[in-house]
Amino acid sequence: MIAETVCSAVAAAGLGIAVVTAYRKRFLAATRIAAYSLVPLGLVMTGVVDWLADTAFSPTAWAGFGVLGVSWLLFSTTRAVERRRGGTRKDRKEARAAAQSEAVAPAASAPSLGPGSRQSTRPATAPKAQAGEDFSDIEAILKKHGI
Repeated sequence: MIAETVCSAVAAAGLGIAVVTAYRKRFLAATRIAAYSLVPLGLVMTGVVDWLADTAFSPTAWAGFGVLGVSWLLFSTTRAVERRRGGTRKDRKEARAAAQSEAVAPAASAPSLGPGSRQSTRPATAPKAQAGEDFSDIEAILKKHGI
């Protein structure tokens, strides 16, 4: 009986706040407040509040809530692991197939992801270019880097 009275009072207060908010020309916020304030009244009218009051003192119901909590924990853990691995098994399989189907130039190298050591491709002393010198090695380097 007390729970029904409290829920009804909360609904009435929420609807009053919604009216004041609508008076201030904030209709979207007023509608949202009215929706939230009608939830306790709806719960009282459907009998959920009585069911909750009866359930609050039942050890079997509390064990059921514990099982639901464990279930939720398992679901959230598996979702976190899926996100960390990069999706579901099907997603990883599709990504692997897409990676294998990409064509890569035979002379191209994979980009370095870390701060590795940089090796110079030039000799320590570079001779001066002759007028008829072949630039095929420079062209190969530029092609290798996609320039």
